[in-house]
Amino acid sequence: MARHIAAFVTGLVFGLGLVISQMVNPAKVLAFLDILGGWDPSLAFVMAAALAVTAVGYRIVWQRRSPVFAETFQLPGHQTVDARLATGAVLFGIGWGLVGLCPGPAITAVSIGGLPVIGFVAAMAAGMALFELYERMRRVRAPA
Repeated sequence: MARHIAAFVTGLVFGLGLVISQMVNPAKVLAFLDILGGWDPSLAFVMAAALAVTAVGYRIVWQRRSPVFAETFQLPGHQTVDARLATGAVLFGIGWGLVGLCPGPAITAVSIGGLPVIGFVAAMAAGMALFELYERMRRVRAPA
């Protein structure tokens, strides 16, 4: 139960931070990305603060033998940059640049963003479902 409460509180704080920093506002994000037009550098401060908090957090966490609510740390097993990772990063960046939303802020903005944000989240969910279907088909076809 404590693990679920911690996850809820963490998500709530993260979502609140997204709202306060205006990362849920596509116009604000697009203004940050428009370095040749009416550039708004304020989100750079948000990102710098997030990096600083993350750096301190990692220093504290890695001094522990195990997480507070789990037996072991869960780290990604795949640590190489390959074509799939690069393609995903490029698609993510293109989507973020075109729409001004990425998954976390989009989910947070569903309650305040209206129909365009709901459409984005629906398209994002459809894309995830299509990818999962593709991966399942790829695994079935792959030789054992």
